[in-house]
Amino acid sequence: MNISQEKIDSLNAVVTINIKPEDYQARVDKAIKDHAKKAKIPGFRPGMVPPSHIKKMYGKSILVDEVNNLLSDTLNNYINEQQLEVLGQPLPKMDDKQYNWDFADDFEFNYELGLAPAFEVDFSSKDKVTQYVIKADKETLESRIKNIRKSYGKMTNPDVSADGDVLYAELVQLSPDGSVFEGGVTNTTSVRLDQVQDEKIKKSLIGLKKGDEVTLDIQKAYNNDVTRIAAILKVDDETAAELKSNFRLTVKNVNRLEESDLNQEFFDKLFGEGTVTTEEEFRAKITEEVEAMFAQDAERKLQNDLYKLAVEKATFQLPDEFLKRWLKATNEKLSEEELTGGYDDFAKNLKWTLLENKIIKDNKIEIKYEEVFAAAKQRLDAQFRMYSPQALSEEQLGQYTVQYLQNRDEANKIFEEVKALKALDYLKSVVTLDQKEVDAKDFSSVE
Repeated sequence: MNISQEKIDSLNAVVTINIKPEDYQARVDKAIKDHAKKAKIPGFRPGMVPPSHIKKMYGKSILVDEVNNLLSDTLNNYINEQQLEVLGQPLPKMDDKQYNWDFADDFEFNYELGLAPAFEVDFSSKDKVTQYVIKADKETLESRIKNIRKSYGKMTNPDVSADGDVLYAELVQLSPDGSVFEGGVTNTTSVRLDQVQDEKIKKSLIGLKKGDEVTLDIQKAYNNDVTRIAAILKVDDETAAELKSNFRLTVKNVNRLEESDLNQEFFDKLFGEGTVTTEEEFRAKITEEVEAMFAQDAERKLQNDLYKLAVEKATFQLPDEFLKRWLKATNEKLSEEELTGGYDDFAKNLKWTLLENKIIKDNKIEIKYEEVFAAAKQRLDAQFRMYSPQALSEEQLGQYTVQYLQNRDEANKIFEEVKALKALDYLKSVVTLDQKEVDAKDFSSVE
């Protein structure tokens, strides 16, 4: 066997593999014998099919498979031995060679390689990124306090509905003429006025009493939100999407959640007995909580800006034409329009990956199992809390994390996330971070 490499330029190469019969014959013979032992062919006892019969029937396909396996092993070993950093995967080079695929053929195969560029990481204190510190504005703070007080408030049943109330109502599907649609959708459910998106429809639901009826265009009310409409009517998403009918809404009851009083009982429920004793302390705690949530938003913004800075400074070139061919070859349904429109983002992400790997390697940054485990545990904890306010015990959470990381794909995703965070932390330590205080409204308009 002979394998050679032709450098086209610094980013592209062609590897040629020449295979002779002595390179593949033993593999093919073994595969034929293994096939003969397992084959079930009429006229032969199991395991007693002659290899010559298998060779006659399936020899050519077995030869093709074994040559392909040999090629794959040889190419992968060559890339590893030569320490070639390839992008994408090797692509078979199309040529006009035709083979009979008999057992005495010499074969020659050519593979295109896209090579990673050589570059240096060049970040310093001259590079500046804004680090936002988001302060809780009055409107955001009051909204949060109102929601918390309602969460711990008491339910009342006023005579007349007002904005923010919940109507416990029967919904009945109507025919185009306004009569009840026979066999149509009906459901008795809670209709939250704060979720109604059409202002005119919301206004029609204010001022209603028990027993009142209104006609409701449910698609318009929820701005064609299929998931929400399906949940309200207790139907599947497909049925909800196809519904064009109006509904008759009959009020069964008006529910109103009154805000909890700002008293010691309320403070103790929230923070534990005696932790907070005054309204000022309560507001300080809520401000701290809100700004902690904002800090996560600010951190995501900082990470995104560091990513942009890194990609903008990455002036090295990629083997673009090779990568486009590779993307097309590995995504058969990818259209030329999709490839053209999405390639720039793909190239940016690839450049970041190369930068990230370079930062980790050059700075000898370690990624420990304990860090991957902690990141996976944090993710699972957040997911469980979405469905249950009751937190899992440390032991249970640890067991779930061990199971989660046994899935190789999921473990690799977490590993890559931790690696990205390590690279971003390095950038934070090198570039200049200009802190800037903004309130939530101003931050939402920052690009």
